[in-house]
Amino acid sequence: MAAMEDLRGGGSEGLIFASTEEEEDSSEILLSVLAQHDQVGLCFYDCKDSSINYMMDTPDNHELHLLARIIQEISPQVIITSAKQERCMTRFLQQLGSNPDYKPEVVTYPYVDFGLELGKQRLLLAHLPFLPASISEQEKLAYLSSCISFDFPLMLRAVGALLKCLDRRRVGVELEDSSVGVPILHFRAYTLKGVVHINKDAYSVLQIFKSELHPSVYKLHSGEKEGFSLYGILNCCRCRFGSRLLRQWFLRPTVDLAVLRRRQEVIRFFASPRNSDSLSTLQSSLRNIRNIPTLLHRMSLSHTKVTDWQNLYKTVFSAVCIRDTVRHLPQSVHLFRDISEGFSDDLHHIASLISRVVDFETSVTENRFTIKPNVDPAVDEKKRQMAGLSDFLTDVARRELEHLDANIPSCCVIYIPLIGFLLSIPRLPTMVEKEDFELVGLDFMFLSEDRLHYRSQRTKELDVLLGDLHCDIRDMEMTVMSQLQDAILERSAALYKVLNLTAELDCLMALSKASQEYGYTSPKLVNQRKISITQGRHPLLELCSPVFVANPFESCESQGRVKIITGPNSCGKSIYLKQVGLIVFMALIGSDVPAKEAEIGLVDGIFTCLQGRESVSVGLSTFMVDLNQMSQILNSGTGNSLVLIDEFGKGTNTVDGLSLLAATISHWLRKAPADVPHVLLATNFHSLLQLGLLPTSGLLSLLTLETETDGDDLVFLYQLKEGICQCSYAANVARLAGLPANLVQRGVEVSELYRTGRPIKRVDSASSDEQANRCRTVVERFMSLDLEDENVDLQSFMKEEVLPSAGQLPNN
Repeated sequence: MAAMEDLRGGGSEGLIFASTEEEEDSSEILLSVLAQHDQVGLCFYDCKDSSINYMMDTPDNHELHLLARIIQEISPQVIITSAKQERCMTRFLQQLGSNPDYKPEVVTYPYVDFGLELGKQRLLLAHLPFLPASISEQEKLAYLSSCISFDFPLMLRAVGALLKCLDRRRVGVELEDSSVGVPILHFRAYTLKGVVHINKDAYSVLQIFKSELHPSVYKLHSGEKEGFSLYGILNCCRCRFGSRLLRQWFLRPTVDLAVLRRRQEVIRFFASPRNSDSLSTLQSSLRNIRNIPTLLHRMSLSHTKVTDWQNLYKTVFSAVCIRDTVRHLPQSVHLFRDISEGFSDDLHHIASLISRVVDFETSVTENRFTIKPNVDPAVDEKKRQMAGLSDFLTDVARRELEHLDANIPSCCVIYIPLIGFLLSIPRLPTMVEKEDFELVGLDFMFLSEDRLHYRSQRTKELDVLLGDLHCDIRDMEMTVMSQLQDAILERSAALYKVLNLTAELDCLMALSKASQEYGYTSPKLVNQRKISITQGRHPLLELCSPVFVANPFESCESQGRVKIITGPNSCGKSIYLKQVGLIVFMALIGSDVPAKEAEIGLVDGIFTCLQGRESVSVGLSTFMVDLNQMSQILNSGTGNSLVLIDEFGKGTNTVDGLSLLAATISHWLRKAPADVPHVLLATNFHSLLQLGLLPTSGLLSLLTLETETDGDDLVFLYQLKEGICQCSYAANVARLAGLPANLVQRGVEVSELYRTGRPIKRVDSASSDEQANRCRTVVERFMSLDLEDENVDLQSFMKEEVLPSAGQLPNN
């Protein structure tokens, strides 16, 4: 668990801490931020328009580079954070305070003020002037869930602290009565400039990420693994930092053409078969790149282990190999030039130092840091003394034996670290009690394995003459290790540059390898409002299906921007929607795409309303979640957004759902072409088109997926074409699903009667098998009757047996 620090104990120079008393003058922007477990959640209040802008919980590194970019972009005058923070946040605020050009006020609140439930309650109690005063708490919660996501705990906790600060400072209402709250007029999702907006639902339904429980029984409680997802198939990275950077690219797709083209040129180079040797060489070197920040942190604390020195040497040596290999590649590629210039001679110097100083073989054997000969003459002398100690001590023992009692057959002189030199003799049979251990001229020390250990005059002289050799050597080698660590830490900037550039190289080689393996092509990125895809494929489904039918997509500046797809169930509408979304997403991370050709304009957001889910956290129905997603699309989507909608309106009454869908599409068709996003909508509301509920517009394009019928069998061709599907083919799909034939037939009958306006009669007859069994039973019992017997009551038999069975027969 990351170390937490309390900021209330005092602030560094340049920071203004105001945890209890805040100044009255309001600031233009107040930012609330919380960083935990490599995630950052934040929101800020903009006084210009009384809006709260929030950002979903996002991964960030230990240097909080993402947070630094956000602060640089919005320039808040007040930063609100918890008094109990991770160490990385403490360092970040200290560095921020040392900047003479920008010194925001830092307000710290107790950790309890960042509670999740407290944040939700403050949000419910917030002053929203546009809502009626009579609105209930449940209705307000439902409305808020359409404005701000409740799925991001860090962001919600930051919102709670922000609202507390607004109320304390009375921002914007300083002169009003105390009963008047700080107004909040808007809620907006915040995205960094140049970063494409994609919400959590889109990542889930497009299967960009998919977490699964680890299959190992030993790791069931320790975490998850990546399942079958886009990230899973593209992540061929060789080092952990490459995988981590690739995930950041997935979480922050960009519209920065310079960044995307920098990535594309590397992928294009390694995707060429003639460069496969260079790819293999670099990937084998990348395997040895280790966790550089952890290694340097241990060095700074002098906690370095033998394995750390091995890993550091492998990392630096591999980095030098990568540099030498890249220098033979075209320097017109920006990344290759950066590596050639950025991997300085400091790396070679570090590698040479470690190789010249560290004796890895002996270090592994003794499990401690040891140095090679000729590094320190004093250490070499001590080691020579230690090496010649055995023969010397044998000679000393021979002299000692001459002065011992004649009953003692042998002795030896040994050296024990931290204790020194001792005389060791065997235990004689006469030595029973402790008093028997006393010998003239010797000081008894201890008994071990039937050998007695003593100090003699000569061993004391040896202690003075030679000292504690073992400890002396260790201390002197530790001094050398400390000097080596200092020399490496002085050049740590070169190592951090290695980490950043090798992680980028690893990501791009992984993407190029996937491009080769799956037959992707490099998309053309243009600064226009268009998306053109030729023979596009779904990157995941094509790996699972033996045959996949490729389909195009075309959305221009002013034509065909709103596409409505109709067709039977299971004809491939949802797959086509996701396919287009994934191809655009892949282009926006710089990857090649599964298509013959692709021209992708800059898309500022990918919005989805697919596969409605229930929200347990806020108690919303599936239809309400769909409405929230549509609300976000309509309020946040722009003319450069991509919108994917599947079966919107099916969660409620047919007429109401159809009306909402028609109104939504008409809203887009009546807007100026420049404000209409790329809309791809799949629906089974065929009456939407048959009844003419939509206005005529060149922005509208009607598509369907081809099918053929062979008798009662429905054959899916999965080929996209212009047109409208006139029939849902529900009965054919039901037969394919294995529903009983009589149920399907009855469904067809009811559908036809409903469509023609004729009355639908109930069918309450028993099944033919049950009816036959009853008739058989009645006949058998009747045949068993003795009609000549006077005691037989034929009328009772008819009443009890025949009439009940007859009542179950069909009326007609």
